[in-house]
Amino acid sequence: MARKGLLIDTSLCIGCRGCQVACKQWNSRPALKTQFAGAFENPIKLSSRTWQRVKFVERGDGVEWLFMPDTCKHCSQASCMEVCPSGAIKRTEVGSVFYDEKICIGCRYCIEACPFNVPGFNKETGTAEKCTFCIDRVSNGLKTACATACPTSAISFGDRERLLDMARKRIKVIRAEGKANAQIYGERELGGLGTTYILLERPSVYDLPEEPQVATKNQILDYITATVAGVILLFTTIAAFRERGSKGGE
Repeated sequence: MARKGLLIDTSLCIGCRGCQVACKQWNSRPALKTQFAGAFENPIKLSSRTWQRVKFVERGDGVEWLFMPDTCKHCSQASCMEVCPSGAIKRTEVGSVFYDEKICIGCRYCIEACPFNVPGFNKETGTAEKCTFCIDRVSNGLKTACATACPTSAISFGDRERLLDMARKRIKVIRAEGKANAQIYGERELGGLGTTYILLERPSVYDLPEEPQVATKNQILDYITATVAGVILLFTTIAAFRERGSKGGE
């Protein structure tokens, strides 16, 4: 089966959050509540509860707003797959990256490895979770929930190569309209992302890495080793101060 993908055209996004709501509804993700009269908030990041969110980027003291639906990138070279020790992270027949919660051991290596800060940890299940690319819908010939709900066609679903052709044509139009910084993000990054973007500004403006890198198991082990060493050093220092304090009081 040809690789499927999403094309997110930020120039068409109006920040309505329809994709966000559709994702939560279809995947039965609980809403987040604020401390103010139970009102619902726009989450500040992706998590085990939020697999799709719309980023709001304010520019020029509120004169201009940039919107970007944020979700899993379904990388060709997926760091989460590289570091997973249990084989819980798999590649589907349409090219997306899927987490098998039955196999996940909750080590959180994938969370540390993802250059896009996508996966979240569910404390109730003890597993990592993220966007499933609506594989239950896609495998039955349907579009993802987010693409289906988008009222402006800012999110398109289909064969990845066809979407890239659409993106190249769209970029020419946007640049002709005066948006010189408009670019495609995800065509080649990490071997090609399953979620490709049309951006109006540089990736860093949207808090996306300019040159995302693939993490390896060795890098994660080095990170964990350094973290453990730091914790040991902290407790050793605290113990030393306590011992010094007790001797001073004698």
